[in-house]
Amino acid sequence: MNWGAFDLNLLIVFDAVMQERSVTRAGSRIGLSQPAMSHALNRLRYMLKDELFVRTPEGMVPTPRAEALAEPLRDALSDMQLALEPAAFDPAVSDRRFAVAVNNYAAVVLAPPLVAAVSAAAPAVRLDLQPSGTLDIVDRLDRGDLDLTIGGIDSPGERFASAPLLEDPFVMVMRRGHPASRRKLSAEDFAALPHLEISSRREDTGFIDHWLAERGFARSITLRAPYLSAAPILVQSDLVATLSRRIAQEFVRSHPLQISELSYDWPCARTVMVWHRRLDRHPAHCWFRDLLISVAKGIPADSESWDHQGLLAAGRTHQRVGGGLRKAINGVEADADRRQAAAELEVPHVRRGAPAARAVERPAPEGYLVR
Repeated sequence: MNWGAFDLNLLIVFDAVMQERSVTRAGSRIGLSQPAMSHALNRLRYMLKDELFVRTPEGMVPTPRAEALAEPLRDALSDMQLALEPAAFDPAVSDRRFAVAVNNYAAVVLAPPLVAAVSAAAPAVRLDLQPSGTLDIVDRLDRGDLDLTIGGIDSPGERFASAPLLEDPFVMVMRRGHPASRRKLSAEDFAALPHLEISSRREDTGFIDHWLAERGFARSITLRAPYLSAAPILVQSDLVATLSRRIAQEFVRSHPLQISELSYDWPCARTVMVWHRRLDRHPAHCWFRDLLISVAKGIPADSESWDHQGLLAAGRTHQRVGGGLRKAINGVEADADRRQAAAELEVPHVRRGAPAARAVERPAPEGYLVR
């Protein structure tokens, strides 16, 4: 094959069709019309002497030759993309996109302060937060479609790295005035309560049933429901739910519910971030991971949420007072000039590990695009 005459853009077309299994969707993904996609695919078929994809009612099915090419070409394209990015990362001027898969817990607890921190430090950076329950996480991390994932899973293989973000004990949530709130519950009492189990979470709460079984009891799970409907159901019933503390606090802020502490010897809910090791030393990725760790450290375990609007206002002040204030937000406090500017505009100063003045009254949506 004459590599001097080979159009590398054809490999991008191939990769898009391989991932989407549709010429039309692949064209939308890379910004080409359907006729242009078909023309490019025909050129590639001619050059490689293979059909590559066969049209079926289920979509474009790859041939064995295409399947053999897919992974090495995907890796090569990812390496090229990383190689062509700037050697240094300046969050104040970058317009890079970070794609992050989040579980329900991260969407409610981590997403709001993360969005506020990114807006303050890197106003042109785009966040694409995607609900992890609908995604093949490992495949998307491998393909480079995701920068990282945040959830309760550990590293799914040696090619991935992980770092802890948060730990949360489990508590019981119920309506205000619930009879169970008036006494300390034994294991038998706890098991006998009517339980609501969250159907849309992937936290492993099987340890609760194992713990009860060791004592000769079993939970009475009356209802399984998604996060979005759990709080209103608890308000209007005698059901109880066992949730991680920070999620429970969000429920209590927005609904007439109360938290009951559990003194049982249970493990905590762990939240970690996972990424592909090829991004270990990538400047933009390092900055984003450091920012996430800083944001997580600033989320209190048992107090009110950050004032996210205050964070955004502080970010606007950071831009207004000039380049001398461009310190990375990797856990480093802004300098005295920024604090003075924030004071002049009556904006709360945001420190690592310290919440702002007032609580936010509404929970975050599970997935959204921030531009």
